[in-house]
Amino acid sequence: MLRRLYDWVLDKAEHRHAQWWLAFLAFADGGLFPFPPHPLLALLCLADPKRALRFAAITTVASIAGGVFGYMVGHFLYHLVGEQLLHVLGLTAKFPVAACYLRAYGVEILLLKGATPIPFLLLTVTAGFISFPLGTFVVASLISRGAIFFVLGGLFRVFGPTIKGWIDKYFLPLVAAALIVIVGGYVAVSYLGHGATPSDNCAVAGSHVA
Repeated sequence: MLRRLYDWVLDKAEHRHAQWWLAFLAFADGGLFPFPPHPLLALLCLADPKRALRFAAITTVASIAGGVFGYMVGHFLYHLVGEQLLHVLGLTAKFPVAACYLRAYGVEILLLKGATPIPFLLLTVTAGFISFPLGTFVVASLISRGAIFFVLGGLFRVFGPTIKGWIDKYFLPLVAAALIVIVGGYVAVSYLGHGATPSDNCAVAGSHVA
């Protein structure tokens, strides 16, 4: 079934709506539901390597727009919308921990997000709630998200045909690895703050809601 889906996406990659679906998924990752756009970006780049950098740019812009949307939800509508959204996604208990770390480390947390599976949505809503400087949030997110998307797009632009043969050969292991990364985001969130020392205020914040 997954193989058929993979082949179907490759066939549809040049459809006029394919880029809109990519933009929607990238936007949603920041403010609606935490499912990373990387797999779809990779498939579209695989189907059309010549447009890989274009796909990366679309993903980056839409992701930052979604991040700003999530920020606004956290800033203006947290108790009306944001709180319920985090509850549905099982992220409520980690909200105060994320808020604490954003206050303590700020830009570093946002920059490191690009290299971690922690859901972007958790950080966007939290940043808005604590009134993290919007300009700084946008720039740091742009660097973090843009870097990973353009690296991915660049690899497909340069090595597209070679990568396709490799994916065709190792399709099932790669699907398993992608699922592990996605699930790993939730595992990472579940341990957020657990590695801190007992005197760490962020660890204390997490213990109050655990």
